[in-house]
Amino acid sequence: MNNKIKQVAYVGFVAKGSVYAITGILAFLAAFNLGGQKAGKLQIIEFLEKQPFGKFLLAALGVGLICYALWRFVQSIQDPENMGTDGKALVKRVSFFISGLIYLGLGIFAIVDIFYEPDSGSGGSSSFLTGDIRTYCFIIIGIALAGKGIYQFIKVYKGDFLKKFNLASLSDATQRKFIKNVGYVGLMARGIMTSIISYFFLKAGFSLAGSDSSSMKGTTEAFQFIQQNSSGPWLMGIVATGLVCYGVYMFTKARYRQFSN
Repeated sequence: MNNKIKQVAYVGFVAKGSVYAITGILAFLAAFNLGGQKAGKLQIIEFLEKQPFGKFLLAALGVGLICYALWRFVQSIQDPENMGTDGKALVKRVSFFISGLIYLGLGIFAIVDIFYEPDSGSGGSSSFLTGDIRTYCFIIIGIALAGKGIYQFIKVYKGDFLKKFNLASLSDATQRKFIKNVGYVGLMARGIMTSIISYFFLKAGFSLAGSDSSSMKGTTEAFQFIQQNSSGPWLMGIVATGLVCYGVYMFTKARYRQFSN
């Protein structure tokens, strides 16, 4: 595989890992009233913008997310690791393309946000999705997210995500164990969050009155759901820690991930 493509992928892994790690850290702090916030990807961009050298952070994050999007497009279209064209492979490649679109949008949003000045005179926003179109879109998104959530659990059960690491080449047993553990915990947490968000979309789509489909719900609302449906902050703290682990897992991919030629 072209080394430039590998470098793009590595940069993308770091950027994606940063988003999940910051999401988890902020949510963990919020769970125990230590500051922080229950934040989704867009809120993370807003959070970084408010930090010292925020615009530089956004620029780096935006470029990194665009790199990750490009890697997903390469995986989907060029198939550099020879997944093939059977049914299972095509589903993966289509999902890679959709993932690429999402992260391309986030990357562009981060960069545009550097130069964006909010219009204080604007009177709010309105959705272009109305009526039946909104309902069908929410149902389709909900089903897709449900599949994605289930896929995360399957990856944990099979442990096949470890194949890309070539762990046998690592002489340090502690290092191998660390990669396995952060991968397992991170994928479990991501599966939980994705499944909850899927539930939100499906509930909105199938709502007979349509009142629940007035707005999209994401990571922020998923954390609120966990917090409201548990006996204390511990469950939310555990899931938040899992998302930090997923971020660290992405960092390990940037360091140890092997590519097929």
